[in-house]
Amino acid sequence: MNLPTPAIVAQSAVRPMPRWALLLLCLCYSVAGFVGRAPWRSDDVAAFGYMRELALGRTDWLHPLLAGMPGDDDGLLHYWLGAWGIKALGDWLPAELAARLPFIALLLLTLSATWYAVYYLARGPGAQPVAFAFGGEARPADYARAMADGGLLALIACLGLAQLSHETTGYLTQLASTALLFFAGAALPWRMTWPMVAATAGLFGLMLSGAPSVAMLLGLGCAWLVWRSPGVALRTRAFAALALLLLALAAAALALQLDLWRWRVAGADSAREWQNLLRLLIWFSWPAWPLALWTLWRWRHLIATRLWHRHLWLPLWFAMVALGATLTTRPADRALLLGLPALAALAAFALPTLKRSIAALIDWFTLLFFSISAIAIWVVWLSVQTGWPAQPAANVARLAPGFVPQFSALAFGVALAATLAWCALVAWRTARNRPAIWKSLVLPAGGASLGWLLLMTLWLPMLDYARSLAPQAGGVRAAITSDQGCVAAYGLSRAQVAALMYHGRLDMVAMADLPQCDWVVADPDEAPAVATVLAPEQWRQVASVGRPTDRNDKLLVLRRVDAAR
Repeated sequence: MNLPTPAIVAQSAVRPMPRWALLLLCLCYSVAGFVGRAPWRSDDVAAFGYMRELALGRTDWLHPLLAGMPGDDDGLLHYWLGAWGIKALGDWLPAELAARLPFIALLLLTLSATWYAVYYLARGPGAQPVAFAFGGEARPADYARAMADGGLLALIACLGLAQLSHETTGYLTQLASTALLFFAGAALPWRMTWPMVAATAGLFGLMLSGAPSVAMLLGLGCAWLVWRSPGVALRTRAFAALALLLLALAAAALALQLDLWRWRVAGADSAREWQNLLRLLIWFSWPAWPLALWTLWRWRHLIATRLWHRHLWLPLWFAMVALGATLTTRPADRALLLGLPALAALAAFALPTLKRSIAALIDWFTLLFFSISAIAIWVVWLSVQTGWPAQPAANVARLAPGFVPQFSALAFGVALAATLAWCALVAWRTARNRPAIWKSLVLPAGGASLGWLLLMTLWLPMLDYARSLAPQAGGVRAAITSDQGCVAAYGLSRAQVAALMYHGRLDMVAMADLPQCDWVVADPDEAPAVATVLAPEQWRQVASVGRPTDRNDKLLVLRRVDAAR
């Protein structure tokens, strides 16, 4: 017998996850990684440098510059959000924390939008479970709520979400904007006001974040699926689809006006790059992608029909756009990040069809993987703090020479509480409890959150020392003995300039302003030979400052000969 849907769910299986537990999980996951650390090298500290320049009024808001260097091609929105945070709260909070508060809100918004998107997708007529002959099937609202809980847990469980969603870069604004547009596509046309607000914010957010082509593809796909919605009046469908289309066109026009529309196609051109892409696809969205494939297989008869069931086609379209961007742009992981909400939604619709053996396999694999990882993190921390066992501490000393261990009672308390919560969660999951449709994703989400919390508490001082440019910037500052005048940047990256300006408190300028400066900081690896531009009879090298965790990463400090007299 061909059932209208493969979902066979009783009312007893759609118990909602306790709201306090779900909210606490989202809050802990969102805050950890934003609080208590310095800006990390590369994109994180570079973006912070532009935010600080905007907040201090040193550069133009539409064309921000950092020591004469324009920003990257990832839009303007993240610079604006960080600058507004610094301007509003910089007098009461450290600048880096003030800049991160809007991004904490963005991550919470992403999680919330994904929950509501799955909720409205599950309320669709094609997503409802089979009606039982004598009643007892899951009620629509309770079923949708339980499925939304499962989708949110699947998103948090994705391994690739952790680091990229905790950086103050345009990739998080792109992720939040994608989640808002995903919610709008799921809720329209049954709801109009808030979904249209979300669609507006999502489309314009993607445009201002440097992803206009992705915005256009997603917006057009949403408009088409809204137009094809079954069981909705023609006038309502037409109005919602037309509104989405006009919003997408308006956002595209704004991107053209601000010169944000750029093509950056760069596909893999070697077997090694294809292997790296395959490896990325496997681990980045784990465990959502296997469950998403299972959903497509179990619901395949609905996909093959002429009815455009949005609980399948909408997340499938979002995932396909993200996958296409992953294969054709760089960095690939940043593009794949945008597909995680859609993959989490597809993973949620696998839950009503999972066999008990598959659910048990997910539980045992997750339990072993995250428990072993947590034990390893605790053992390394204990070794660094006490010297026992000796080998992990020796490895840390070799990889991070000069690192001085620090003990934080607050970090230790949070890590201990998270570990005890994990033990309680494992005990609950292995006990004989009433069935819940989201139970198979509790351990993956809890384990991913545990690992992230332990890294951002117990290992945070070590990670800060290894990933921050503050030690190197401090060494450069110590080598520059004069507090007067500017320092020219020669061959430095945006991240290096931002770190020298913030951590080193140096007035960094472009090489065009070299005649006004008595000091130069140069990167010999990124620029041509220094002597070809800076004549030895006019400039003298006074220091070579390496990064503690990478001695080959050096910065040269040069002083004008006349100024040294």
